[in-house]
Amino acid sequence: MQKLSNLDRKYEEFRWFFTSNNVLVVGGKNDEQNEVVLKEFLKPNYIIMHTTAPGSPFMIIQSDNPTKKDLEEAAIFCACFSQQWKLGKKIIEIDVFKGEQVYKIKGMKTGTFGVKGDKKSVKVKPELVLVIQNGKLRAVPKTTIEQKLADIKQGLLSKEQAAEKISKIIRDKYQFPISKDEIMGAIPSDKLAVK
Repeated sequence: MQKLSNLDRKYEEFRWFFTSNNVLVVGGKNDEQNEVVLKEFLKPNYIIMHTTAPGSPFMIIQSDNPTKKDLEEAAIFCACFSQQWKLGKKIIEIDVFKGEQVYKIKGMKTGTFGVKGDKKSVKVKPELVLVIQNGKLRAVPKTTIEQKLADIKQGLLSKEQAAEKISKIIRDKYQFPISKDEIMGAIPSDKLAVK
């Protein structure tokens, strides 16, 4: 895991996780946070991801040289916190581009940016597992290396129902209490299935 000072832990205010290679990925929870994330966490050569369809966080990989696995995991994470997840899309398309391609002009809505030049796109299956990273409960792509506490897929549960089910699984199976607020902060916003 990357060693980070308390100052560096500002990322915890946003959507975040560490890839299997211990690379931090940070994204916004809403339009306002997307603005802040692009201002505070983006460098020109960093990779950004966003769903091809509107309605997702901008996910920024905090590395000059992310691996193929880093890219795949960041794309899955981006997909799982998007409108496409809520719509039940089984395969979600993600646009991949560099920080230097992003621009904002007067009149663009909060959280909205343009992308100049070519961008790649990848298709991913949206599935997550719950793990502990940096002492916090996180919903991350299945390919990460930590011990999983539960599986999360698209389903019919509300966020509230899913949080209650997760709390019971963790309490019964792993014998440690975890607050509902912490669970709610880690998981996608709706249409969940938990195992």
